[in-house]
Amino acid sequence: MPFGYLFAVVLVAIGTLFALRPVAFSRPLGRPSYYFGLAANELPFAAFCWMLLLPTALAFADGDIDSAGGWAVVALAAVTAIGLAVIAYRALGERARIERAMDFGLGAGWRVAIDADLRVGLWRRPPWGRILLLPIFRRRLDVRRVANLAYGDAGRRNLLDLYHHRSRPSGSPVMIHLHGGGYSGGHKNSQSLPLLHHLAGQGWVCISANYRLRPQAQHPDHLIDLKKIIAWVREHAHEYGADPSTLFVAGSSAGGHMAALAALTQNNPAFQPGFEDADTSVTGAIYLNGWYGTYFDQGPESSPLAHIAPDAPPFLVAHGDLDPLVPVEDARHFADRLRQASAAPVVYAELRGGNHAFDLYHSLRFEAVIDAIEGFTAWVRSRERRATAG
Repeated sequence: MPFGYLFAVVLVAIGTLFALRPVAFSRPLGRPSYYFGLAANELPFAAFCWMLLLPTALAFADGDIDSAGGWAVVALAAVTAIGLAVIAYRALGERARIERAMDFGLGAGWRVAIDADLRVGLWRRPPWGRILLLPIFRRRLDVRRVANLAYGDAGRRNLLDLYHHRSRPSGSPVMIHLHGGGYSGGHKNSQSLPLLHHLAGQGWVCISANYRLRPQAQHPDHLIDLKKIIAWVREHAHEYGADPSTLFVAGSSAGGHMAALAALTQNNPAFQPGFEDADTSVTGAIYLNGWYGTYFDQGPESSPLAHIAPDAPPFLVAHGDLDPLVPVEDARHFADRLRQASAAPVVYAELRGGNHAFDLYHSLRFEAVIDAIEGFTAWVRSRERRATAG
């Protein structure tokens, strides 16, 4: 029995099973379901090539498939490959589904409403080289990371990384991203890095920041940290070529919860102790695989739903319909409530087969989301220009 081959195939088979049928996080198998299923769900090509095809070829080349047990492992690999093909097929349709969401949220003519100079680089072809060969490698040679800049006095939890194009163009828009981790874990050099590197490569200045965590910090401490980041950007980001008058805030999971709160409480002095006069307004918000409810045992005011108002900025919300941590119904409810109240556009992209934390890799799904974010921000920036000119 080729035990090394068996281990590789069983590992991928379990991940594929949980990708196709994830278990709610609250159930006994929820946590392992999430961790096993995430990689298979977002990296089906890599799982097939490196964990199924290559080990199978090596097992045959070494003559290890010489028993009933060996052929049983081959059969399991074949069934798993079919499951990975289903996962990949779902992801292949993501661009068309997101396009329909953009049409619904921005109007069918949204593409032609984008200014000509902001259309440059939009609607690229999927970066198949990265998706197939380097899905985990996030860096770009034309992007420089300036690490560990302090924006507050909480030590390493108040540090941020700044990404900018090595040519340092002037007048760059800003994207701030906050990581997830249930408000009790995570770090700045982890989530949505494919998004931040891509935007920085297109001339943006991007920020990924740490913030204070539970249990030492509680709501609204995390939100106050994000407001401090926005204030820091307005004071210092011009040193790196940014024009902080165009500033989008984004986040994943708990970071998405925080980003939505910041976008819906702009310039609210209650969340800006000691810097009440700082401008913490934002141009728009990106809400990725977010949490929409209240903050642990706190009241409804700790949920973004409690702060929805007609003056909310434009939102793009992306959520997987198989997210085992946050039910997709919560995302639909938030988007519906926001659409009913807000005068600004709301794009809600529901990702078929999407898991939680789909933004970790250069996957086919997240590359489609990145392109949607770039198109959404270009549309919002064009609208802002016309409003200013008028």
